[in-house]
Amino acid sequence: MDIRIKIFCKLCDRLAKKLGAGLEMPKNVEYVTGLRYGGSADNYLHVSYPKGTSSPLPTIVNFHGGGYVYGSPEKYRFYCAFLAAQGFTVINFNYRLATSNAFPAPLEDINTVMEWAVRNKDEYHIDLSNVFIVGDSAGAQLTSQYAVICSNPDYSDIMGIRPPKFTLRAIGLNCGIYEPTVLYKVFPALSCYFTKEPERLGEMLYPTKYIDSRYPPAFVLSAPGDFLLKCCEPMAALINERGGTAKCRIYGTKESRHVFHLALNDEYAKKANGDEIEFFKEFIR
Repeated sequence: MDIRIKIFCKLCDRLAKKLGAGLEMPKNVEYVTGLRYGGSADNYLHVSYPKGTSSPLPTIVNFHGGGYVYGSPEKYRFYCAFLAAQGFTVINFNYRLATSNAFPAPLEDINTVMEWAVRNKDEYHIDLSNVFIVGDSAGAQLTSQYAVICSNPDYSDIMGIRPPKFTLRAIGLNCGIYEPTVLYKVFPALSCYFTKEPERLGEMLYPTKYIDSRYPPAFVLSAPGDFLLKCCEPMAALINERGGTAKCRIYGTKESRHVFHLALNDEYAKKANGDEIEFFKEFIR
């Protein structure tokens, strides 16, 4: 493994511990772990929903961050249980990382997750007519790209990924970067994901080019201390310019940094997560 990736993963571990400090799982949430959804050892997921649930609930799918090389559902258990406590079924899934699997493995995996959701909707209280996807950092990029696959058949054909039947009502893009070509140029260590010859991927690398009025409503958030802050407003503006609906919100101070929203006890995180949830609820049908 590239030494830069090893260092990055160690920094991510420290951040995850800091963000999770003092948090506890809510007692009113059922949290089911270790469910298999695909053929890889990395294809597993957790599902959470309010205890006593007996009917389908609006469903949030969490696309974890970690620079395509790091991350797991375990790191997001507090966040996803919190979302479930707000009245949702939440799917918190693991995907194949770039240390062993190149582009577009995570996008193929979320599509397999949605196929699993179609098959298991009754057992896990999944409302396929009200699906939301949320992601942060690299997970925000992946969320934004999968939303293009779901909303534009031309790009779906380019990617060779055909979503199963569900309705993607809205997405949450948290502290992300949204242009793959910018990513592999600024972060050369990501050649393990985009490959050493990314140009050969052609139009696959230009998902934002295919955003149009069919793109799902998006809540795009960041913070003054987020090193990806400059990506927030342009993404929201692009969606709105193409005929979609997007809100850009900046929370906190310079001390509010990348993926600040995962520190659930922080006042700015509470505000950001609350606003994003209310945004989702506007589109429940």
